[in-house]
Amino acid sequence: MSEQLREEKVFKDPVHNYIYVDSTTIWDLINTKEFQRLRRIRQLGTSFYTFHGAEHSRFSHSLGVYEITRKIITQFERNRFEDWPTEERLLCLCAALLHDLGHGPFSHSVEKAFGVNHEQWSCRMILEDTEVHQVLSRVSVDFPQKVAEVINKTYHKPIVVSLISSQMDADRMDYLLRDAYFTGVNYGAFDLERILRMIRPYKGKIVVKESGMHAVEHYLMSRYQMYWQVYFHPVTRSSEIVLRKIFERAKALYEEQYAFQFMISPLPQLFARKLTTGEYFMLDESFMQMTIMQWTLEKDSILSDLCERFLHRRLFKYIPIEATNDLKVVELKELLSNRGIDPLYYMEIDSPTDMFYDVYRPGEVKEMTPIMLLTEKDEIVEISRKSEIVRSISGPHVGLFHLYYPEE
Repeated sequence: MSEQLREEKVFKDPVHNYIYVDSTTIWDLINTKEFQRLRRIRQLGTSFYTFHGAEHSRFSHSLGVYEITRKIITQFERNRFEDWPTEERLLCLCAALLHDLGHGPFSHSVEKAFGVNHEQWSCRMILEDTEVHQVLSRVSVDFPQKVAEVINKTYHKPIVVSLISSQMDADRMDYLLRDAYFTGVNYGAFDLERILRMIRPYKGKIVVKESGMHAVEHYLMSRYQMYWQVYFHPVTRSSEIVLRKIFERAKALYEEQYAFQFMISPLPQLFARKLTTGEYFMLDESFMQMTIMQWTLEKDSILSDLCERFLHRRLFKYIPIEATNDLKVVELKELLSNRGIDPLYYMEIDSPTDMFYDVYRPGEVKEMTPIMLLTEKDEIVEISRKSEIVRSISGPHVGLFHLYYPEE
């Protein structure tokens, strides 16, 4: 176990009321420059253009995931559940805190444009020469590797991984509640305390007592509603599309050896996909917004126009279409081309898709652990076999096709 702080530290939090830290290791990790960088990364990317309150950061979310994990483990230890490996407490808490360490600016928009994977960067920042690595190494030489394995879902104890990454994990539970709070919607509300009371460690797995099934159904329905009403909101998708087009245009110009008026480190390394952890550390939203502001002055009319649109919220409009081969797509492409507007950068077909709950079938290997119920007969049953509600939202769900284009 890590050394305990002489005096417990407390963060005031709008979602969990208070977040408690009594571990020297956790406190030191919070104060590393890599973790403090998460204050400069918004949790919901460009959603602030749709929901003006969505300004919360990956920093606050990461603290929230840590707090939920701490509550779960404390409940396991207080009830003296034999199937919980008490020696893994600190590992779980560190992985919970650091799971989003590698997120880049504007969340997944940068990832799609440049092929960046935030989980890989989280692991690099844990394993390479960083302040985070130094703090973790004080626990033991192999401790950074263990934390990286939990985040990478390769750690040899699935019960540890599933607390951080499963179909009902501390990560999802915090971001649903937090995102609902800051966007001002009610869809994400569910009974967190009831779920935490019903969770059990059982034969190397995290399970839920069958009597807690309705609380889990509520959680899954909240997730379903949050995706359709918030995460997949068509205006948010529009802002993401414009931002992605900016990066795609800048990347194309870079590869054509265009002479940028503004191109400072680590932008060239980002375009070349040769970033060090130190260079990646510099990529936060303050830097990228400053870059986009400077690119409004570029001679390339497409890049400068897209940047102006993003900064001043002149986003693309959208209309519903039946399919990708809809006649409206052909008509719009011709209209844009006839006006000298490149459809590659000013037109997009979008249809959001997500797996709200992935049903487990015997023999299948799932990336995300399914939700298992513990019956009164001490049998483990996958939740969709008991819940008609869960069955109804299981499997992939595809949204409407939307055709995006400039308003004018």
